[in-house]
Amino acid sequence: MAYLPNIIFGIILVIGIGFFIKNVKKLTRNIKLGKSVDVSDNKPQRLKNMARIALGQTKMVVRPIAGLMHIIVYVGFVIINIEVLEIIIDGLLGTHRIFAPLGPVYDFLIGSFEVLAALVIIAVVIFWIRRNAIKLKRFIKPEMKGWPKKDGNLILYIELVLMFLFLTMNATDYQLQQMGAEHYALAGAFPVSQFLAPIFNGMSVSSLILVERTAWWLHIIGILFFLNYLYYSKHLHILLAFPNTYYGKLTPQGEFNNLEAVTNEVKLMMDPSADPFAAPADDTEEPEKFGASDVMDLNWVQLLNAYTCTECGRCTSECPANQTGKKLSPRKIMMDTRDRLEEVGRNMDANNGEFVSDGKQLLDDYITKEELWACTTCNACVQACPVSIDPLSIIVDMRRYLVMEQSAAPTELNNMMSNIENNGAPWPYNQMDRLNWVDE
Repeated sequence: MAYLPNIIFGIILVIGIGFFIKNVKKLTRNIKLGKSVDVSDNKPQRLKNMARIALGQTKMVVRPIAGLMHIIVYVGFVIINIEVLEIIIDGLLGTHRIFAPLGPVYDFLIGSFEVLAALVIIAVVIFWIRRNAIKLKRFIKPEMKGWPKKDGNLILYIELVLMFLFLTMNATDYQLQQMGAEHYALAGAFPVSQFLAPIFNGMSVSSLILVERTAWWLHIIGILFFLNYLYYSKHLHILLAFPNTYYGKLTPQGEFNNLEAVTNEVKLMMDPSADPFAAPADDTEEPEKFGASDVMDLNWVQLLNAYTCTECGRCTSECPANQTGKKLSPRKIMMDTRDRLEEVGRNMDANNGEFVSDGKQLLDDYITKEELWACTTCNACVQACPVSIDPLSIIVDMRRYLVMEQSAAPTELNNMMSNIENNGAPWPYNQMDRLNWVDE
């Protein structure tokens, strides 16, 4: 019976980590539904981008208030959870504060954790006020109604509860240390929780131990819950920001990729020695589909982008089309891509790993033509994203499908393309008449 708590702790830990691994496998499978793309180039630059953007948070601080608050929450939450290692060892071995023999180093660590916990609480409260009281414009867009809004608030509540549980655990531990309770030897510095300790004055040792153990158990269970909740939340970027920034676009933002089949066709047309009737080589065959109409037509980096989206709305707030009242929201493009990918994943789960056509696709069922053609391809959304997400690449691929597969370009664009084909320029004048305007 003496080892029962350790056994229960081990079971909870295995279940929590087991579900997390299952979710990671599902996430990996869904991302791999995307087409292959070569992103193995320039590894030093990719590592530099990952360190600078994901770890260094350089694009977050472009907006100082939100950036500073995010850094506090991010760094605080990650560093504080270093203590989870001690909790896990204590839970499995039945010890209490096993790292306490580190002495002054341990005191410094616990003290730092507490200061960060207090800062996280302050930052979370500010975030909640910005979302729900001030109601910043980017948080009340149409795509942020329903679950996205609830998810954003739920994350804040979870972080708040975990920080208070951490401080409560330390406050009662501090009280027990002062009272000389068994197993509670003097260890750690408590610059924040010592001010909460008076709340527990007058409580017996047994009552304090009950509160301390309850906070301890709820803290570790809460962390395991949060770990598994990530898959269903916008906070997947906690894990995916690093690979996403590593695989981010390295070429200039204004540089678009060309379809290989189209490039080869143009080269063939420009080569006077080429035989236009020759059979194409295997590596120059036309793709099954030009552009993208569903998530399986996108590449895996674009699908990784969708799962990494933080729903912060910086892209949408910078989008000139959105600012002028158009339906386009780059954030919605990423959220719709992720939602469709999740729908495809559930379809595969229900059909033994095979996708069975459901009569739906990303185009029209999630993203409308109106949204796609509202984009000015200015790259403002790409520049604004704090984790190197590229909504424009998805928009361009879906436009390619509309133009090259459905011939469904807007009239103005069709006229321009016809003029280029017939006149060698976007304007409706042949080359001989271009300078006639001078006479007028």
